Amino acid sequence: MPFTDDRKMVTSSCDGQVRLGQVLENGQVDTKRLGKHQGCVYKLDIEPGSPHIFYSCGEDGVVQHFDLRSNSATKLFYCSSFTEFNQQSQISVRLNAIVIDPRNPNYFAVGGSDEYARVYDIRKHQWDSSNNLDRPVNTFCPHHLVGAGVHITGLAYSNTSELLVSYNDELIYLFQKNMGMGPTPLSVPPEELQKLEKPQVYLGHRNSRTVKGKRGAKLVRLMVGDHQIVNHLGPHPHMPVFASCGIENCIKLLMPMADGILPLPGDAEKVLSQAAIIPFWWEKRKLILPFYVY
Repeated sequence: MPFTDDRKMVTSSCDGQVRLGQVLENGQVDTKRLGKHQGCVYKLDIEPGSPHIFYSCGEDGVVQHFDLRSNSATKLFYCSSFTEFNQQSQISVRLNAIVIDPRNPNYFAVGGSDEYARVYDIRKHQWDSSNNLDRPVNTFCPHHLVGAGVHITGLAYSNTSELLVSYNDELIYLFQKNMGMGPTPLSVPPEELQKLEKPQVYLGHRNSRTVKGKRGAKLVRLMVGDHQIVNHLGPHPHMPVFASCGIENCIKLLMPMADGILPLPGDAEKVLSQAAIIPFWWEKRKLILPFYVY
C-alpha cells in the first residue's frame, strides 16, 4: 500500500481470501484475512494515492470495497449478465479484472467472462448494501465482438482516462471515453452503435504478455517469460520496474539492465504471427513476453 513505508501489502489468491500483510519492527510478517470471495480472486486495485482503500473482484461476480481503517469489507454489488429487457439477471459474470481511473478515482472498471467492460461510479452505491444493484454508468465493447463468445482477460486505464481492454484469443483495444455504449448496451439500436468511433486496435498478443505504444505499437523487446501461466503483470507506480506472477510460488521482478536497446530476435515476426493462430488451450503452455513502448 502506498505511503506505508513498504510495511503493508494486500494480496489475493485462488482460495478466495483477501489478506493484509504487515511487516513488524522485528522483521516478522503478520497477516490477517480482510475478506473472502467464493472462488478465485485474480485482481485487486488500490485507489491512487490512498494508503487505506482498495477494491477486489472475484469469480463469484462480487466487487468488494476495503478500507484498512475498518475491520470489514463492503460488498458493493453482484455483477450480472445483461438481459434484453434490462432486467436484473441471475447469471453472474465471473470477474478477473478491476482497475480504478487514476484521473478520477470515483470511477472503476471491471471485466470478466463476457465481452463488456463495465464502468461504475462509487458515489452511486449505498454503503449499507441495501440497494446496491448492478448499475454501471458506461460499458465498452468492440461492435464486432458483441455476442461473439469472448471474454475479457485484462484492463488498464491511462492517465487521461482511456480504457485498454484485452480479450482471450482476440486482440487489445483502446477506448476513449466517448466510445461507450452507455449503461444498457443491449438497448442501443444497431444504427447508433455504427455511429460510435471505433477503438484503436493492437495486434500480436494472443499467447503473449504485451506492453504497447498507444500511437504506433512498435515492438522494441521480446523475451521468454515463463513455461507456465502468468496471471498478472503489474508496474511499479514510480520506477521502471514491473512484477509478474502466476501459479508458481514466486513473484518475478523485472527491470531494465542493458545500456542500450537490444536487437529483436531474428524470428520475432514468426513468433508473433504464430501467436495469432495458436489455439487458446495451447496459450497457457508457454509465455512469450513482447515489449512495446507504452
